[in-house]
Amino acid sequence: MRASGYFTPQPPCGGFGLKPLVRIFLIIIIIFSVTRTIIFCQPVKIGLLVQDSSCRSAIRGAEIAVRSVNEKGGMNGNPFSLVVRSMEGPWGTGSKQAVDLIFNEKVWALLGSHDGRNAHLVEQAATKSTVVFISAWSGDQTLSQAFVPWFFNCVPNYDRQAEALAGEIYEKRKYNSIAVISDNDYDSGLLLKALLQITTLKGMIPPEQFSCGNLKNNAGNLKEKVLNRGFDCLILFCDPLNTLAILRAVRKINPEIQLFGSLIILNEDILSEDEMNEVEKEIHIISTINPEHGETNFSRQYFKMYGVYPGLVSSFSFDMANVLINAILKAGSPDREKIQEALYKTNYNGITGLIRFDDKGKREGKAFIF
Repeated sequence: MRASGYFTPQPPCGGFGLKPLVRIFLIIIIIFSVTRTIIFCQPVKIGLLVQDSSCRSAIRGAEIAVRSVNEKGGMNGNPFSLVVRSMEGPWGTGSKQAVDLIFNEKVWALLGSHDGRNAHLVEQAATKSTVVFISAWSGDQTLSQAFVPWFFNCVPNYDRQAEALAGEIYEKRKYNSIAVISDNDYDSGLLLKALLQITTLKGMIPPEQFSCGNLKNNAGNLKEKVLNRGFDCLILFCDPLNTLAILRAVRKINPEIQLFGSLIILNEDILSEDEMNEVEKEIHIISTINPEHGETNFSRQYFKMYGVYPGLVSSFSFDMANVLINAILKAGSPDREKIQEALYKTNYNGITGLIRFDDKGKREGKAFIF
């Protein structure tokens, strides 16, 4: 357009000048940045299911692992967060709590420190929602027999524990007269079943069986039914308190009898530190931890924070949390299949020993007696 012989330039973009366009562009950048911050600064949630509200050790072990990774920057600046749920209550509570963690809390994965019965409930919820679930206390061998690709276990299963006991008692020490005392606990029953299967498979004389319910705090009954029978050793598949009561009765009546037990005895939420020391001193117990390793940075940190040293519950929980955190970091996203794939490639040297998983999610390697 011309006016008075001069050319008058027109503003570009249909009448808008550059400054409005710059403003719009800046507004878009600001909106994107704010949105990105909101999306990517959300915590990486990990659900932890414990047996009941008294189970502090598993929470403490996992908390130390989470705190450690957050001190290193978390996941690309996003902090890890532990969401804890207790499974105490009527039967089925564990399943409801797992569902709540998965769908309401939207956790990236599940950790569990509880008995085998509750582990089955969590496994079912994890399977239906395709969320990874790692167990860190029960060695229930039937959990992996369901061939669920989302299930992993950091604890040597009861088949492996029974094999370690049979090898030590029958093959190494050559004991001939053996008795096993068990109670009505679900996991104790699985341990007994596993031991009977391995002795039958290897052609060993099966141990004579006694019920713990008739022997607890009854030294006379224990002496009459068990100790006067001349057994070389007793295998204790009982809860920690029953085990402690039997141990004390045996030591008063016949201190020569050798005692053996599984790692579920060493639950620091049930036994005091002095009681734990008493049990560890008197009973040959299955473990994956080499006692020659001595004090670790984890145990020093645990003692500094809580005034006691960690036991097996907190140690397995610590390892379990670290294994999962490492898998999430390798996956780099909440993609459940990528987290699962990373777990199958785990090669982690933890407090409880080297952790690797087979194709069924079972922890590889052998348990031993100390």
